[in-house]
Amino acid sequence: MLDHVWSANWITHPEIKGEELGVYLFKKVFSLPAAPEAFLINISADNRYKLYVNKKLVCSGPARGNLLRWRYETVDIAPFLEEGNNSICVKVWNFGTLRPMAQFSHKTGLIICGHTAKEAVVNTNQNWKVMIDAAYTFYPIENIAKYYVTGPGENFTCSKHTWAWQDSNFEDTEWLNAKELDQGNTLRSIGVYGNIPAYALYPSEIPLMESKKQYFSKIRKFEGIENVDALLDPKISFVIPANHSVSILLDQGVLTNAYTQLIFSKGKDSQIKITYAESLFHTEIKDGKVLFTKHKGNRDVITGKKIKGHYDTIICDGGINRFYEPLWWRTFRYVKLEIITKDQPLEIEQFYSLFTGYPLVQKATFNTNNPLLAEIFKVGWRTQRLCAGETFFDCPYYEQLQYIGDCRVQGLVVFYTSGDTLLWRKSIIDFYDSILPFGITQSRYPSFDPQLIPTFSLVWITMLWDYMMHCDDCEFIHDMLPAVLNILQWFENRKASSGLLGKIEGWNFVDWVDDEGWNVGVPPIDEGGESAIIGLQYVYTIQKAVDLFAYFDKQELVNEWQEIGNETLNAILRNCWCEEQNLLADTAEKRSFSQHANILVVLVNAFSVDKQRDIIQRVYNNPTLAQCSYYYKFYLLEAIKKTNLGVLFVEVLLPWADMLQNGLTTFMEEPEPSRSDCHAWSASPLYYFFSLICGIETKGPNFNEVNIRPSLGELEWIEAKMPHRQGLIIVKLMKIGKEGIKGEVILPDGLTGYFYWNDTKVVLDSGHTDINEF
Repeated sequence: MLDHVWSANWITHPEIKGEELGVYLFKKVFSLPAAPEAFLINISADNRYKLYVNKKLVCSGPARGNLLRWRYETVDIAPFLEEGNNSICVKVWNFGTLRPMAQFSHKTGLIICGHTAKEAVVNTNQNWKVMIDAAYTFYPIENIAKYYVTGPGENFTCSKHTWAWQDSNFEDTEWLNAKELDQGNTLRSIGVYGNIPAYALYPSEIPLMESKKQYFSKIRKFEGIENVDALLDPKISFVIPANHSVSILLDQGVLTNAYTQLIFSKGKDSQIKITYAESLFHTEIKDGKVLFTKHKGNRDVITGKKIKGHYDTIICDGGINRFYEPLWWRTFRYVKLEIITKDQPLEIEQFYSLFTGYPLVQKATFNTNNPLLAEIFKVGWRTQRLCAGETFFDCPYYEQLQYIGDCRVQGLVVFYTSGDTLLWRKSIIDFYDSILPFGITQSRYPSFDPQLIPTFSLVWITMLWDYMMHCDDCEFIHDMLPAVLNILQWFENRKASSGLLGKIEGWNFVDWVDDEGWNVGVPPIDEGGESAIIGLQYVYTIQKAVDLFAYFDKQELVNEWQEIGNETLNAILRNCWCEEQNLLADTAEKRSFSQHANILVVLVNAFSVDKQRDIIQRVYNNPTLAQCSYYYKFYLLEAIKKTNLGVLFVEVLLPWADMLQNGLTTFMEEPEPSRSDCHAWSASPLYYFFSLICGIETKGPNFNEVNIRPSLGELEWIEAKMPHRQGLIIVKLMKIGKEGIKGEVILPDGLTGYFYWNDTKVVLDSGHTDINEF
């Protein structure tokens, strides 16, 4: 499929330009002499598709990418086929100018190509039929004040939908022959003159998304009707009388990503509005009007609050067993139904949802005597799950964009808890694809709106280092080394005469900090654009890059960049170290100090081990310094791990304990009032349960050996399992007295390493090793 022009064409509706909003129903009826054992097809669409075979949903896609890496799925539809006539139907939609920020697009289209000659009967061409589904119209979501870019709301008018469109014997005058566009091409099938196709097709590297039925936990509030509990019972119809106005607030119990599923009958001309929200908002009355505030309070409490958020609407046609689900999934804990019936009662047969997400499987476990950590693990895992789909997400409700800063955390969290590396690897490739002509990555990708956060380009290099260290799959990184050099050189070209980095264009985001001198996440910067924090991040990244160069035997690059890194670090210390405070200042002006600068000065090994330890002990809980938000606590914990101060771990997690006390079922983006209730970077404690408390870390590139340096702090015992590609790493340890420890370590076949406790070193062979009291 990669080396040749496909024998199928992209097809579209013959009466559209291709950029407009719309939903299109494609269909092919074909006959088979017998049900096949295998029937592989390759499918993609623009913007997106849902594939049905004989009325059964097979899959949806395509996995998000860009026009030069437009992904397709390969699926075996044999389990859905039968002898005789079969219908293969595809719903394709284009959200046009309202599409999600993460969605690239060229023109509305569908392509299906059989994997071999026997499946060619379903290849897309002008013999396919297509019609416009006029039931759908779309509108921008404008009632959310915060940055919101996940796509439009839907209005579905049942009377305009062709309900029998998937029947193999259904004929209708609305069906037209599809219009053929270009044949399917990949970059490796470009012709002799080198013309680049509109889409360069590329096989999806990840599995299909998971789908699982789930029901609402409870009804929290209702108006205009009684006996609402029937709505939660899938065996009972919930009837809303004629000429009634009803509102019902449902609680899922936890935040989720899901397609709501509404099955209903009758109720001609009834209007149904479904609103989705992470949390409810406090309101206030001003000038006689009820206004929403940005405060949510305890997420379990609904008193004095109202819902606002993304919504869809349905207009009923009075038919039987009508079904509605949104084209794209929604994120919600709370859902409000607002229903206005006309002259006919409305019967709601079922209202539930289908959870969707990347099919992560939790293989890690962590138990200890402190129950707080178990709860943080559970909620952190849910946070990560909701921030993983066809890409990593920063947050599922507001953006669904893949940012480098979040992805570094997510790659490590997912690796340590599930062992999965496919989405991590894909994110690295996605950002490689995002590189701009002047040499650095975009901050988020896929995204049709380019954004420049130069500090995130540095983080991408550290992502490469993380992947190299943990995965036995590093050769693909080799081809990215020129991009690493371009990024480093881009920063080096912005050196000031002082030796510090000078003015850097773009949004130089470091962390969400509410402190003097910080502005929308950017740390204090002096008049020349110099910042110790950004300079130290540059040094930190150079050190990771040097390891990459060494891994690939690039000794000249190792020598060159080691020297540049040392020179830059010395310039930062010379200009920004404050003897009076015995801390590193944020700038050479030495007017502001932060945890961030001093965390980084430890991570780059600027001082002796004892001095690094002293710095972290003095800054980790010093309220006079600019404080790390949830994002940068990842790096604070990295410094705590580096300085063997695991005793501080539980105290650092107190903000996570506060979130649990506040009723959150996922971890939020920033301290209250937070925009997002679910943000990927706030799942970072899961990584440190294993790498810091259990002390499980790779001994070198590829994770061929393991070092285990536990740091239990105030914990009395731990029991943990962590996935490795060769099996589970199992650690069971108990403290004895003030300094002793005993337990066992079990390594999978083929994995060996070392166990460290104080000044003692124990060789770990594959299998079981007793850790005797010492």
